[in-house]
Amino acid sequence: MAAERKVALITGSGRNIGRAVALGLAQEGFDIVVNGSSNRAACEAVAQEVRALGREVLVAMGDIGDAADCMRIVEEALARFRHVNVLVNNAAIRPAAPFLATDEETWRRVLAVDMDAARWLASACLPGMLERGWGRIINFTGMNAIQGYAGHAAVSVAKHGVWGLTKALAKEFGGRGITVNAISPGPIAKDGQTRAGMPRDPVAVRIPTGRRGTPAEVAVLARTLASDAGAFINGQMLQVNGGAQT
Repeated sequence: MAAERKVALITGSGRNIGRAVALGLAQEGFDIVVNGSSNRAACEAVAQEVRALGREVLVAMGDIGDAADCMRIVEEALARFRHVNVLVNNAAIRPAAPFLATDEETWRRVLAVDMDAARWLASACLPGMLERGWGRIINFTGMNAIQGYAGHAAVSVAKHGVWGLTKALAKEFGGRGITVNAISPGPIAKDGQTRAGMPRDPVAVRIPTGRRGTPAEVAVLARTLASDAGAFINGQMLQVNGGAQT
């Protein structure tokens, strides 16, 4: 890619994996668009961390489960930075409910946030990527997209859909300088969860490495996929799960 300002938009980047990806890409020289749906204070705190790394940042709040909000978020990014080189579709909701107890409103909301947003945001960012002949789209799926989980039918369906979208876009745009991949995290500690690897953690004992992963460990992969070094990785779902299978 030509030497120009590099810009990454990361949804759900006020905490946890999204925050780690935003900071990791800032360390790689990207200016950052931080997004959250409601917690502006958390997003502003991440923005301060990005500025401390010497990069510019825009906080673009909005509900990615709404198509109009998705378009507005990208429009704000383009107004500030003129283009978006890397789109990271990280934000998701994961309500738990038995399938027969999941009402229509909840089902549609999960699909909108966890699946449709990836389509809406890609549609808004792809024209600029195509114009420049370079772009990266990184979608987040999760173990729901591989195995499915009882009590999370809507999330499993949405994440399977994101995996299908990833493969389709990778084939359609891979020959035009744009790669599209998915990251599938396993059990990951949240910000401030310092005892995630201790033996008392009931999740950690089921992971071959004996602990949960950290957001920073997921961000390392995102940094690679977003770089020129990741140009030959396309249409893949890459797991960061310590070997966990269930």
